[in-house]
Amino acid sequence: MLIKEYRVINNCTRDEYQVAQLYAVAEASKAETGGGEGVEVIKNEPYDNEKGKGQYTYKVYHLSSKVPAIIRVLAPNGALELYEEAWNAYPHCVTAAVKLRMQALNISPDLLEKRQVVIIDIANDPIDSKDYDENQDPTLYHSKNTGRGPLKDDWIVTTIIYDVILKNIYNNLSGSDFKVKSKHLSKTMQSLFTKFHRQLFCWTDGWYGLTMNDIRSLEDKTKKDLDDVIICLE
Repeated sequence: MLIKEYRVINNCTRDEYQVAQLYAVAEASKAETGGGEGVEVIKNEPYDNEKGKGQYTYKVYHLSSKVPAIIRVLAPNGALELYEEAWNAYPHCVTAAVKLRMQALNISPDLLEKRQVVIIDIANDPIDSKDYDENQDPTLYHSKNTGRGPLKDDWIVTTIIYDVILKNIYNNLSGSDFKVKSKHLSKTMQSLFTKFHRQLFCWTDGWYGLTMNDIRSLEDKTKKDLDDVIICLE
């Protein structure tokens, strides 16, 4: 069993992150989708029930090209598709089910002791060369609208405005190839979180000042565009 908690530090306030995260999801989904892979938005709609009031999303992440060839060989059919169902009543977001034999959840005290905490520094942590984009480098980016950035060296200590996002990943992979699969899948998840939040910061001038109505319009357009792409690729 492997339990990891990824702590992502961002140069934005909690309220800003609500818009920033949704904007970045929409933009990253468009960038990652192609060749039969990417992010497929099944549902994105408001809810008002016993769980509270907020926005419900159901997404499929197609990750085959994101992992090494050995993982694609070892993984059973459908194992490299991550299904995420979430109820977002910001700032509280409950992810009820994430598959790929992983799950985001509130873990019990005994499992908490086994947890490995990973701090993600979006400016200084290394990323794969294939994921590097000069336009998405927080050490180079400067926001014209907010004056934030570039993020240098000890930015976490010297920056007043930041928010911490916690994501618990429960990995119950089993079998003789556990170490191989868990190592590469954990690396993949950390890489995804790091790349996404680097993009989120470097897109500050895109999301800063937007309203939630602006975001919902963007999400509707993005879903339609992604559906059209996926249909064309099938």
